[in-house]
Amino acid sequence: MSRPPRVLILNERDPRHPRAGGAEVHVQEIFSRLARRGWSVTLTPCAFPGAAPDETLAGIRVRRLGTLPSYYLRAAWSCARATRRGDFDVVVECLNKLPFYAPLYSAAPVVAIGHHLFGETAFEQVPWPVAAAVWILERPLPLAYRRVRCVAISESTRDDLVRRGLRAERIRVSHCGVDPPRVAIPPIAGRGPRIAALGRLEPYKRIDLALRVLARLAPRFPDCELWVIGRGGDRERLERLARELGVAERTRFTGFVSRDERDRLLAGCRASLCPSPKEGWGLTVIESNAVGTPVVATDAPGLRDSVADGKTGFLVREGDVEGFAERVGALLADDALASGLSSAALAWARRFDWDRAADDMAEVLEAPRAGR
Repeated sequence: MSRPPRVLILNERDPRHPRAGGAEVHVQEIFSRLARRGWSVTLTPCAFPGAAPDETLAGIRVRRLGTLPSYYLRAAWSCARATRRGDFDVVVECLNKLPFYAPLYSAAPVVAIGHHLFGETAFEQVPWPVAAAVWILERPLPLAYRRVRCVAISESTRDDLVRRGLRAERIRVSHCGVDPPRVAIPPIAGRGPRIAALGRLEPYKRIDLALRVLARLAPRFPDCELWVIGRGGDRERLERLARELGVAERTRFTGFVSRDERDRLLAGCRASLCPSPKEGWGLTVIESNAVGTPVVATDAPGLRDSVADGKTGFLVREGDVEGFAERVGALLADDALASGLSSAALAWARRFDWDRAADDMAEVLEAPRAGR
């Protein structure tokens, strides 16, 4: 019987990074399961203040390779050297920030995980010279990755990769899973007029739109509140905007919370908002659905895969504050509508399982060893 595969993962951040997000959750959930099956898994992210250079997280060895300015060069050098020594059987490259272009220098087969690519949304996140560099660095993708096997986390991500020149027959769609909630889930009709915005607080996530929606709903729903669940560099600006809109007393910024506390907060809401203009999948959508909370989201790549429009939530045109407010207001006012969507959301969330996602990943990663 052959030994389990030895896997090297290239991803800029690890789950402990202050700016970790859905991609890091996905990597840990998948590869911690494979580690429990006996696989040897090493992750090489960048360092951050207070982080140990080498530790083990959920069975995954984490080797941090220095701070961000030098990180990508160090990651490439480390990968090239380690694979030429025969230390790893397969390299997993996460496509969610800058491409590593591992197929150009890895001596081991490369499998890519397609979380999402920035494209033009980079200009909403970082200063334009940096955004332009990101946009340019994504252009040669089809040349480097055309023969690479890829696991895409949504149909939208797959379609984006195909449009960029990757081969459709080498891309497998495998949705993210969700952990079953361990908290009580009250009927949605008994919940108060509370809404949530869940995720990293970054400009491109457009959490500011949730504050503007709250400001429009406040006259109609005097007790309406917004819970902003998550952390990130945009918090100070958002808190200032809440004061400018006159909704600061109705808004609570929770910062980072545990999984159970997140689920408890979401289970007390009538609706969750996801106004981002682009996502790889919409992990926060399914996390909300798992406690019976419908989601009102942007009709955008990734989100139109994770939201069943009119069944588990609603899709609204990007940036349409009035459209978001209309849909959220309907969920606050109409118990029958909210209950119907809540029941469907619970059923929808049960379809997504991390063990199944780990099985999918294992099959793709073992294909090179099997000569497939």
